[in-house]
Parts: sequence; structure tokens; C-alpha cells
Amino acid sequence: MTEQSALLLRKQLAELNKNPVEGFSAGLIDDEDIYKWEVVIIGPQDTLYEGGFFKAYLTFPYDYPLRPPKMKFITEIWHPNVAKNGDVCISILHEPGEDKFGYEKPEERWLPIHTVETIMISVISMLADPNSDSPANVDAAKEWREDPNGEFKRKVARCVRKSQEMAFD
Repeated sequence: MTEQSALLLRKQLAELNKNPVEGFSAGLIDDEDIYKWEVVIIGPQDTLYEGGFFKAYLTFPYDYPLRPPKMKFITEIWHPNVAKNGDVCISILHEPGEDKFGYEKPEERWLPIHTVETIMISVISMLADPNSDSPANVDAAKEWREDPNGEFKRKVARCVRKSQEMAFD
């Protein structure tokens, strides 16, 4: 299976290099390892994240695309669906099948037809539109619900500023 998944990932990387998708860029952390990618998400316009450069790692399992990659922000980001350690928690990255908690329909979860592009588009739309129903960061979710233009907005603005300073390190 390893060879197939490596081939598929190389193909997706080549495709993204040839036809970049607006809103993010992707590459390998180390040219020798096709299973570890670095992505940079540009904060979407007209959101609190606008102007930010958020770096994340995608780590693919050897049986990709049967199972989803893990995604972790390296740049600090304050968001209901991103755990404080940077782990991204959205349906599309959850293992396929039934959700034992009943929150998600199977078709909202990982499907082998997903690509790096569809993952990134989901993450970008998550930034624009947080889901505070099943938060990974409970504090951020609470602030987002109760006072999105107060403390929440201030913390996000701080992350955006920090991400801009780090982008050019």
C-alpha cells in the first residue's frame, strides 16, 4: 500500500505546484519524505484571520487515502476547532464510518476521494465559519459564542500579528 499512497501524494503535490489553489501553499517538510507536508494558510479575506500566515503540518498515514492525514498548526492560532496544541478538529479529518457520538454523518467524515486541496478548502472555510458545537478549544468556543468581537477578536488579532512576524523568519 505504501507505494500507492506515495504515488498519489506525489501526484497531488505536483498538481498543486502546477495549479496553485488560492488561500494556501503546500510543500514537503523534507524532500525525502512524501508523508509529511508543510502548508501555509493565508487568513481568508473578511474574516478575523485576514492577513495571517498560518503554518501547519499534514502527516499522512501509509494507507492514505483510506485514512485521513493528521493536521497540526505550528503557528499559534486561536480558534474553536483548533486544540491548544495546534491539532485541527474537523469532520473531514475524522476516521471514516459512523461517529460514535452521533454528531457527524458518515459522509461528513473522511472519504478516500478527499485530496489535500479539499482538506485545505475545508480548513479555510472553518477559519471563516467556526463550528462551536463540538469544539477542540473550549475557551475559544465560549469566547466566540459570547463575545466574538471582544476577547476572541483580540486573541485572534494577536495570533495574526505574530504569524506575520514569523512568516519571514
